[in-house]
Amino acid sequence: MLKFIVRRLLIMIPQLLLLSIIIFLLAKAMPGDALTGQMVANPNLDPETMEELREKLGLNDPWHEQYIRWIGNLLQGDFGISYVHNVKISDLLGNRMANTFLLGLLTLIFAYLIAIPLGIIAGRYPDSWMDKLIVGYNFVSYAIPLFVFALLMLFLFGYTLNWFPTGGSVDVQVERGTWDWYLSKLHHLILPSISAALLSTVGTIQYLRSEIIDTKLKDFVKTAKAKGTPERKVYTRHIFRNSLLPVAAFLGYDIVFILGGSIFIEQIFNYPGLGQLFVSSISQRDFSVVNILVMLFGFLSILGTLLSDIILSIVDPRIRID
Repeated sequence: MLKFIVRRLLIMIPQLLLLSIIIFLLAKAMPGDALTGQMVANPNLDPETMEELREKLGLNDPWHEQYIRWIGNLLQGDFGISYVHNVKISDLLGNRMANTFLLGLLTLIFAYLIAIPLGIIAGRYPDSWMDKLIVGYNFVSYAIPLFVFALLMLFLFGYTLNWFPTGGSVDVQVERGTWDWYLSKLHHLILPSISAALLSTVGTIQYLRSEIIDTKLKDFVKTAKAKGTPERKVYTRHIFRNSLLPVAAFLGYDIVFILGGSIFIEQIFNYPGLGQLFVSSISQRDFSVVNILVMLFGFLSILGTLLSDIILSIVDPRIRID
């Protein structure tokens, strides 16, 4: 296992290097540069002053020199500066990363609390009225676009019933660190996380249902029943445990979603996370922030495959990764 992890981590180095080159070249191919967003935000800036800044920052240098300088700073932990917000990118990402982590974590919890019981019921009682309702829910949730469903949830529970806030991550009038501040934080998280969770249960429900139905027909289950093992123990010790393998296989990608976040959810609910920052940085041409965010999402995607393999080998002792 240790050799496998080390080997995969070493493979990640050229993958991330290639990703950084592609990202940097795509950013250079887009119209404008790192200062373009600042010019759009402040149209009264003197063009001569901006040209002097470009020369000072090395934005007029050949692309390979700019790339070497950028990747060198990145390896030293220097993410650069957002010229639109006039702050360090590391400071800009701090609170937003925490917000996205909380949103993704709560979404993941809600998704599994909904999907696992429904998948077990649908698999244990196939073709029953409960199974038909769950399969129907699966089809509907798969067909509805996330942004449409999120808008409906926001309109119904945010504006019409006024049960939840319609934007932000916390009430600005509450003092930070108090009990009311944490309750306000949770209150702002519930509606967007439930909206995302209700439409992200499709894969887990379907995989779990299919695996339970297939596992019930296997020989070791028939042998356990022939020995007189109670049906409840057959499901908990044999069927359910083996049926969790596909769910565990995708757990690594789900964990990546915690930090990757949902761009649609954060935009619709005006939630200040990484997804919202990514969209606003593109529209404002803040390429230095866009480059770092794409690198972060790419790193998390590569890391997700590694986590999935490790988790799967832990859940299923029959699998050994050498």
